[in-house]
Amino acid sequence: MERQQTLASSSSSSSSSPPAEDAWVDSYLKLLPQWQSLTSSNQPVIPIAISRVNQVDAGRLDIEMSAMLKEQMVKVFSLMKPGMLFQYEPELDAFLQFLIWRFSIWVDKPTPGNGLMNLRYRDERAIEARGKVRTGLEGPGLTVSQKIWYCVATVGGQYLWARLQSFSAFRRWGDSDQRSLVRRGWFLLQRVEGLYRAASFVNILVFLYSGRYRCLTERLLRARLVYGSPNMNRAVSFEYMNRQLVWNEFSEMLLLLLPLLNSSSMKSFLRPFSKDKSSSSAGDENLCPICQANPSIPFLALPCQHRYCYYCLRTRCSAAPSFRCSRCNEPVVAMQRHGSVDNLAQKQ
Repeated sequence: MERQQTLASSSSSSSSSPPAEDAWVDSYLKLLPQWQSLTSSNQPVIPIAISRVNQVDAGRLDIEMSAMLKEQMVKVFSLMKPGMLFQYEPELDAFLQFLIWRFSIWVDKPTPGNGLMNLRYRDERAIEARGKVRTGLEGPGLTVSQKIWYCVATVGGQYLWARLQSFSAFRRWGDSDQRSLVRRGWFLLQRVEGLYRAASFVNILVFLYSGRYRCLTERLLRARLVYGSPNMNRAVSFEYMNRQLVWNEFSEMLLLLLPLLNSSSMKSFLRPFSKDKSSSSAGDENLCPICQANPSIPFLALPCQHRYCYYCLRTRCSAAPSFRCSRCNEPVVAMQRHGSVDNLAQKQ
């Protein structure tokens, strides 16, 4: 009996005593990693949809910027010996590409095209799924090795390939009378170029499907274009783009239709609608309709008998056998000296 009372008193005393001060802290530290792993695994991954049009436009703007810089450099050397700058055109292109790379990608800034399209490069290798839970645009920029390899591929690779192609074309490696080793080198260059173009085509198809890595260099380096700011608007308004598209289509339509129109027939068609009737006056009838001067040797175009200069009418008839009168659009079949009935010169 006394033993049971002793056990009851000991159990009541142990249950009423508080735990140690560090017990809760130790338990929290032990359970914190498990809780974080559970919460991070349940967090949804935000899909990032970068506009493909923005990425393509950024590359095109970079090309246009390089062309503008090249044009200014060509103007600087315009007074030098003609053709001198053409010999060093690959070096000039490589130098301009290096300048753009040096003051943009190397210093963790976007290129001019990427800046206008609100894009930047991100190291996709350093991105984990749990790091995409806020906006999906977080992530470090390119590493030093990625920047250097990007320069080697875009600047050095393009320069060496352009020089190799020009050298092989100048040496005529593809001629049949060349040595077998040279011809093998030529065929190797053609195969490498074909493989590169095929790989670029496949990469474009994958880019259009997934929206990642617009070129092979970006895919190999895992350098992805993402938005620099999630709330930044487009730098180029749609209104300006629509006006530009309309004007381009209108100019192309004019370039297609204008060569098909006959200026003489258009003048004769629009003459009745013209408010200025001075062209049909007696004073204008005495002027040559081609040079708009008083004919020194006046000749008449038959059968309409409108006055022309002899040289103007003879030149037009010789250039175009189906020449029509500039005033009435009648076919000119012969020419006659003004005031002479017998002197009739057939048009040749």
